[in-house]
Amino acid sequence: MYSQDEINSAVAAGALTQEAADALRAHAEAMRARPVTDEEHFRLVNSFNDIFVAIGIVILLVAAGAIGQAISEAILPAPSWPSGNVADEEYARITADYYRSDGLELALAGVFVAAASWPLAEFFTGKRRMALPSILLLVAFVGAVFTASFGTGQFLSHSNEDAAAAVFVLGSGLIALAAAWLHWRRFKVPITVAAGAAALAVSFLGLIGLVLELTVGVQGDDWMLPVIFVAGVAIFIAAMRWDMSDPERATRRADVAFWLHLLAAPMIAHPVFTATGVIENNAEVGVLGALAVVAIYIVFGLVALAIDRRALLVSALIYVLAALAFLFDQFGAVELTFALTALVIGSALLTLSAYWSPIRRTIVGGLPENLQAKLPAIA
Repeated sequence: MYSQDEINSAVAAGALTQEAADALRAHAEAMRARPVTDEEHFRLVNSFNDIFVAIGIVILLVAAGAIGQAISEAILPAPSWPSGNVADEEYARITADYYRSDGLELALAGVFVAAASWPLAEFFTGKRRMALPSILLLVAFVGAVFTASFGTGQFLSHSNEDAAAAVFVLGSGLIALAAAWLHWRRFKVPITVAAGAAALAVSFLGLIGLVLELTVGVQGDDWMLPVIFVAGVAIFIAAMRWDMSDPERATRRADVAFWLHLLAAPMIAHPVFTATGVIENNAEVGVLGALAVVAIYIVFGLVALAIDRRALLVSALIYVLAALAFLFDQFGAVELTFALTALVIGSALLTLSAYWSPIRRTIVGGLPENLQAKLPAIA
């Protein structure tokens, strides 16, 4: 089976004309009961060799990080904490040495992992076009650049105060964003845009944290969930822009949108459902709160059907499971709570999957025509 990327690559290389590629897609679509869009395809593995290579990559990158940590410990070992009470000056010195040692360890481990990731990507992504290894190498490269940047900041400042940490997060996120951009320019792996969006979101968190720390001296992390929600909505809008530019989902743009939706979904779902208290304070949620969780999940389902993306439904599952379990407990089905919850959710998801196209046709059919034209095709 050939992927959309491979067909596009064949067209670009001149091995297949655009007309022939369009005819092939049309024929393949006609052979299926539902259009490609309703299936939400994305390529992860082509064969077991992809998994085999992925395991080797993980082992090699872990080894690279361990080597970096070992070199760091040889250059600047962590200080020993003396027993008993110490003077404030001595405590400050030891603490600074500890953060400096820890920062160098993060920096060298990140540098080694990033340095190993890029040449591996040149072969397994640039030449072999292997999906799962490409995803792992991209995540490892961007994550390692972020870690190395954060560690470098901690090493130079030998501080871990809130304001300093916010600066490190802000700067490291921007550097990781630049790393994702370079990776995209070279390899065009669809998940790269989502990695860059995640780096930008982290920078946004660091900026807000720095502003709050310097202006009003906010303590704790209560502000984080609203900021994460705002960032998630922004990423969701970006995903929709990619989706609407390719409503037929025949190009790489649809794959980019898929990963953006996968990133945005938990960033939207977690703050919304956490506000209901369904996870942290389950005993205090109340029947109305649990019903509100179910209602929100239904709204998420309607949005997922309209845009033909399932990420929101998957990301919110744990919250609606907790809400249903609470409701069954309240109505006396304590012994069957798990079974009834699993039965209801499993049946609902399977029914939705089986009748996705007709349900979606009804929902999209009620939207304005100009919006329908921008959404994926209806079976």
